[in-house]
Amino acid sequence: LALLASLKQSQATQVLDKNADLIGKFYIYDRQSIKFNDFPKHLIDALIATEDARFYEHDGVDNKSLLRVFFKTILMSDDSSGGGSTITPQLAKNLYGRKDYGYLSIVVNKVRESIVAQRIEEIYSKQEILTLYLNTVPFPDNTYGIESASQKFFNVETRALSLAQSATLIGSLKANHSYNPRLFGERAQLRRDVVINQMLKYGYITANKANEAKQNK
Repeated sequence: LALLASLKQSQATQVLDKNADLIGKFYIYDRQSIKFNDFPKHLIDALIATEDARFYEHDGVDNKSLLRVFFKTILMSDDSSGGGSTITPQLAKNLYGRKDYGYLSIVVNKVRESIVAQRIEEIYSKQEILTLYLNTVPFPDNTYGIESASQKFFNVETRALSLAQSATLIGSLKANHSYNPRLFGERAQLRRDVVINQMLKYGYITANKANEAKQNK
C-alpha cells in the first residue's frame, strides 16, 4: 500500500522558447501530468460512458467481467475474451504492466489487476483515480497521458479539447494503432461517433449535442 500511495511517473522534459512556447521535448515516454481541474467535463463523461459506466458505483472490480474471462478462457479456450476491465484495473495495468503466465496469462493478469485495483480504491478517491488514469493511459504514437495526446493530435491543451476531440482520443484507447487519427482518420472518426453515442445513451449529452459533435471533421 505504501508504494501505491506514492506513485510517480516519468515525464517528458519540455524545451520552451523565451516566450514560454513549447519548441521540443526529450523523453522515453511522452507524458505530461496535469490536474483533475484541467480535464473538461465532456472528457471525463466520454471516458466513463465508454470504458466504465458504473465507475462511481463499484469498488474497482467488475466481477461479471472476471467470470466471463475465466469461463471463455479456461472452459472454451477463447483467447479473445479479454476486455471488460473497469477504469481502475486498467490503471493497474498501465502502472505495472502484464506478465506472461502462459496459457493462463489473461486470467492471472486480470485477477492480479483486480487485487491491485481494490487497493488503489482504498487509497485514492474516484477523482484521483481518474487523474492518475488519464495521466498514464497510452494513446497512439507512443504518447502517454491526455495532455501529451491533446497537444500531439490537436495542438491544444487538454482544457481546450472540444467534445469531438475528447471523443476521438477516448475512442483511440480501445486500440491505439487501429484508431490512430493521424493514420486512419475515417476509422478514428467512426470510433469517435461510437463514443458520442455512448455519451448520449447514458445521458451525458443531448441528441442535438451528439449530432453537432459528429459533424466535426
